[in-house]
Amino acid sequence: MTTTIEMLPNLAVALLVVIVFYAIAKGIRKFVGKVLSKVTTNKTVTGLAQTVLGVLVIGIGVFIALSILNLDGMVTSLLAGAGIIGLALGFAFQDIASNFISGVLLSVRHPFGIGDIIETNDLFGTVEKLNLRNTVIRTPQGQIIYVPNKVVYENPFINYTKNGERRIDLACGVSYGDDLEKARKIAIEAIEKLDMRDTSRDVELYFDEFGGSSVNFKIRFWIAFDKLPQYWGAQSEAIIALKKAFDENDIMIPYPIRTLDFGIRGGEKLNASMIRNGNNA
Repeated sequence: MTTTIEMLPNLAVALLVVIVFYAIAKGIRKFVGKVLSKVTTNKTVTGLAQTVLGVLVIGIGVFIALSILNLDGMVTSLLAGAGIIGLALGFAFQDIASNFISGVLLSVRHPFGIGDIIETNDLFGTVEKLNLRNTVIRTPQGQIIYVPNKVVYENPFINYTKNGERRIDLACGVSYGDDLEKARKIAIEAIEKLDMRDTSRDVELYFDEFGGSSVNFKIRFWIAFDKLPQYWGAQSEAIIALKKAFDENDIMIPYPIRTLDFGIRGGEKLNASMIRNGNNA
């Protein structure tokens, strides 16, 4: 009873220390939030910094309070236990830790933001959320995909909206009987008339293949891009414009053609084969 009464002043001081450090931690959290809000708009980074600093300050206050109560042995035991527990948890939760660290690095480096359209690990969609465990992506079909941050951070990914522009490569072909220079001129003029095209860049057309029934080419042009409908709409309008221009100028986009050879060695027409087989009969 006497010992308890003697410890009351120390207990009061220890409690006061904890309260003071709690208030300090709260003030530091607010201060860090204001400072980081001027440096970055990334709320994940701000929240992480506030939490870590707040817990650190409160932890220091708790250890000081235990020392005031002459519980130095308990402080030592707590520190040793924390080290052992931390080591065990590190082995047990390696993936969680690596995803957490990757999330922090992604938040700090900020290679993509909310609303950006990215492709990573054969997954394509719009970034809905970035937390300290997953990168949340919404596919064009509306499905939500949770991708571990470690997978995103350690593998290549494409950010389609980072530059605010995108090139459309449209493949087509014309028949062997058409004038290729005329076809190129008409195709370029058709694409140049599109409203959504970036007029600061030239339309490019390159023939690249002798196909089975056509001479194939790719026509390329740029558009402003931050949403998928912009890309799909421009591509659709380009197909319509190209088909219409070719129809008006009697340029053929041929169907696939198959040549049938008759006879054992090939190169024989159907009527010749029928006549030969009739004579043999």
